[in-house]
Amino acid sequence: MSKSTINWGIMGCGSIAREFADALKAVPGAKLIAAASKSGKSRQFAEEFNLPYYYDNYEDFVKNESIDVVYVATTHNFHYENVMLCLNNGKHVLCEKPFALNAKQALKLIETAKAKRLFIMEAMWTRFSPALSRLMDVIKEGLIGEIKVLKGQFCIDVPFDPKHRLYNLDLAGGALLDLGIYPITFACMVLEKYPVHITGSMNIGKTGVDEESHYLLKFDKGETALLSSACTFSAPVDFTLYGTKGHIIVPNFYFPSKLIIKLNDGDEQHIDVPYESNGKNYEAMEVMECLRQNKTESDKQTFYDTIKIMEIMDCLRGKDLKYPGESVF
Repeated sequence: MSKSTINWGIMGCGSIAREFADALKAVPGAKLIAAASKSGKSRQFAEEFNLPYYYDNYEDFVKNESIDVVYVATTHNFHYENVMLCLNNGKHVLCEKPFALNAKQALKLIETAKAKRLFIMEAMWTRFSPALSRLMDVIKEGLIGEIKVLKGQFCIDVPFDPKHRLYNLDLAGGALLDLGIYPITFACMVLEKYPVHITGSMNIGKTGVDEESHYLLKFDKGETALLSSACTFSAPVDFTLYGTKGHIIVPNFYFPSKLIIKLNDGDEQHIDVPYESNGKNYEAMEVMECLRQNKTESDKQTFYDTIKIMEIMDCLRGKDLKYPGESVF
């Protein structure tokens, strides 16, 4: 794609869609031109962001030939069908995490995109943050030695409401897919590999979703990740890497902007790594760079990465948690 300006459309007009729309303002060459929602929010969204097109259905939206790439920001349960609709209408796609409900769905979407020679990527925005890049440099410099243990959690207190997307099984709610995916992905990102042994536990609430879940990931050299997620209580959204020479704390790793390095000899360093806009701009920049290079896959968020994370979450769910409609074949 040789266009200097790349036109975006957004499918779904909730809070995450607004964050992404704001982020696009900070991306050179990006132009948001259309939004679609089945809940009647598209007109207000279009007025807020001054968009020339808005739709109350997705079928007309994907037929807009001016749209180059679609950001799918619908609830988890609709990702598979929404992305497939985009692909079948020739649209490149950036899909909000989780990419699908299970690894089988994710693989089918990837295979379809490959067959149609379309770009597709999961929107795991923390992978593109400046703080992660700096963290990887620190690890490779050997400042904290050999990594032994990783600890992280993403726990937020959401008042119980059976209709809320986090408590609604029909919307594929629960802690794992919405929150747990972040510490799981972060652990695998910093180690640059995937676990060889996966165990976990879940507390299933009265609506059938995992309100709290905990994960133990063991890697090939003995590294161990102790991770948690929950929507029933709050905890610092921090991530810590413990090595043989010290440890690194990443405060609020969901919006990482600082590294705190504490070495065993008493030395302590604070490294500020600010990000522009709200951070979602970096994943948009990656998509556009790939499109301009006629790539169908990102080198930074690969198909393999997406499938492996989905497989980990499939394993953690086991037989305890099934989502309505996840068997779509």
